[in-house]
Amino acid sequence: MTRILLVEDERQLVRALRINLRTRGYEVDAAPDGRTALDLAARRRPDVVVLDLGLPDMDGVEVIQGLRGWLNVPIIVLSARHASEEKVRALDTGADDYVTKPFGMDELLARLRAAVRRAAPAEQAATVVETGAFTIDLGAKRVTRAGREIRLTPTEWNILELLVRNTGALVGQRQLLHEVWGPGYDKETNYLRVYLAHLRRKLEPDPAHPRHLITEPGMGYRFEP
Repeated sequence: MTRILLVEDERQLVRALRINLRTRGYEVDAAPDGRTALDLAARRRPDVVVLDLGLPDMDGVEVIQGLRGWLNVPIIVLSARHASEEKVRALDTGADDYVTKPFGMDELLARLRAAVRRAAPAEQAATVVETGAFTIDLGAKRVTRAGREIRLTPTEWNILELLVRNTGALVGQRQLLHEVWGPGYDKETNYLRVYLAHLRRKLEPDPAHPRHLITEPGMGYRFEP
């Protein structure tokens, strides 16, 4: 059973989400503030975190930072903050998806299903791809550089895996956004710029002049080994 850590201080919303999630077979742990969330995450090891940014004791971005230090599961932000810079900040810190309030329950459930599906172990045979700078083990979901493992967030891994599985081919911006973030994100190309910059800093010998993660301006991205 998929365990969800719900971090939200609005009691009525917590109650509604608990009912809907449990009805659909999810197990739910709820935390009303950031410190409780970090404690519950350590003790209960959730499969997905659903997180409000406006918490009473700390900003939700601080919670994301605290979780990302050791927890590699999808984090979906629920927030009334609509500004693009708030979304980029949360995603830049390590969130995998961003849902603005008010939201439809069907949309949230679809995002949850997509997050769980992307985080599930790959059923395909293990494939190792080597470049001059780093090695990607698709089966183990592991990247190494100079013999050292490079930690990627779930979103960074999903982008890299999609590009690698289409080696040499152009993967369009819309396809990347749709497959990694889901429907409704077709125009959020700033997300791609942020995450590709992160991947290049972690993997490319010269991030300013990438050799493996190539941008095709206005069209998409391509992986070249």
